Amino acid sequence: MTAILRYQAALLLRSRRWLPPLILYAAALAVGVQGGQPVLDSLGWSAAVLLPVAAWLVRICVTGEPPAARACLAAARGPGRAHLACVLVALAAAVVLGAAAALVVTLVSDPYSTGHGTRVPPLAAGGAGLLAALVCALLGTAVGALTTWPVLRSPGRAVPALLLGALLALVATGSPARAAVGGLVTGSRSGDVPLPLLPLAAASLAAAAAITVACALSSRRSA
Repeated sequence: MTAILRYQAALLLRSRRWLPPLILYAAALAVGVQGGQPVLDSLGWSAAVLLPVAAWLVRICVTGEPPAARACLAAARGPGRAHLACVLVALAAAVVLGAAAALVVTLVSDPYSTGHGTRVPPLAAGGAGLLAALVCALLGTAVGALTTWPVLRSPGRAVPALLLGALLALVATGSPARAAVGGLVTGSRSGDVPLPLLPLAAASLAAAAAITVACALSSRRSA
């Protein structure tokens, strides 16, 4: 499995298809995060915009190989394992982006609550922001896994489904991403630093279920 992960990571890096989602993420951070803003609010924004980026990265990794190369890898290692490697590389890339953003946002933001009434510990805030980013990366991965091949094979359906799924994952009642981001925003008003452990557990389960379904379908549709 390690060799497949290295192969998929190298394929992603060499393709440079990661540049558009990276530019999108950087632009969203530049618009939504300004120096001197409350740190928890800024961390909530950086986590939220990571979700569609994570879904996009999954689509890039899953569709990055030529069909012949994908068929050869599936024959050699098994279609399920090959597909799993694609999704895990995309998730790892999203986590790296989220972690880097959480660090930068924590450093440039104001370590105070909304209204600057209560000091917020930067280390605790950065940890909470990192957990929220992980929640959004996991949920974005789940969205990406369910809105691309082999679940949806037509780009005309897959791309709108990805966009709609990412939006719903952010705003739907009961969504782990909404709970994690909303916790940061609420914490910014009171000065309390939340730890989104329950959203993280829920997002992990959702991602595991979505990836399992996608890998199972890849085995059937590659047979």
